Amino acid sequence: MSENEAARSEDAVAGASDIQHDDIAAEDIAAEDEYDAGLWTVPNLITIVRIAALPVFVWLLFSRENRAAAAYTLAAIGGTDWVDGWAARKYNQVSNVGKILDPVADRLVLFVGIICVLIDGSAPLWVSVLVFAREILISVAVVGVAALGGARTDVTWVGKAGTFGNLVAFPMFLGGNSTLSYAPVLTVLAWCAVIPGLILSYYAGWSYVPLAREALQRGRSGRDEA
Repeated sequence: MSENEAARSEDAVAGASDIQHDDIAAEDIAAEDEYDAGLWTVPNLITIVRIAALPVFVWLLFSRENRAAAAYTLAAIGGTDWVDGWAARKYNQVSNVGKILDPVADRLVLFVGIICVLIDGSAPLWVSVLVFAREILISVAVVGVAALGGARTDVTWVGKAGTFGNLVAFPMFLGGNSTLSYAPVLTVLAWCAVIPGLILSYYAGWSYVPLAREALQRGRSGRDEA
C-alpha cells in the first residue's frame, strides 16, 4: 500500500470515528431533552404546596383582616418561586408536568394576589392593571399557541425575573398598608421591585412573539414529519 493510500485510509477511519462520536453525543443530548422525572417529585410537591397556601392568604386578608399576616403569607408563596426550579435542577427531577405546573402556579399567585390586594386597596390601581393585563395577554398567547399545535416554549429568565419582581412587590404593598412598624420601608421596597418587574415582564412579553412563531413552526414541522 502506498503512502497516499495509507493516509486516505487513516483519514477515512478518523472520519468514521468522528461521525460515531457525533452520533453518540446527539443521542445523549436527545436523551437529556426527553428525560421526564414524572409527577411525584419534590419540585412538583413544592409547587402544589404554594398553590394550596393561596386560600390561607385570602382567609387571613379578608376573614381575619390581618394585613401583616396576609403579607407574610403571600411573600412566602411568591418568594419561593425559585425553589421548585432549583430543586428540579439540583436533584435532576425536571419533569414535563413541572414545566407546565410552575408557570401556572406563578400565574395563579399573581392573579389571586393582584385581585385581593386591589380589592383591599393596598396597591395602586395602575400598577395592578398593568401587571394583570400582561399576565392575561401571556396566558391567552400560550393557550393560543398550544391550540394551534405549536410546540411548548420554555419560560425565559427575563420573564421569570419580571414575574419574581411583581410577586415580591404585592405583598410589600400590602405590608406597607399594615400596622407593621416598618410599613413605610415596605412601601419603598415595593416600588423598587415592581418598576423593574414591570419593565422586565413586558420586555419578556414582547420577546415572546418570535418564540411563539418558532414554536408554531416546530409544531407544524413535527406534524409533517409524523
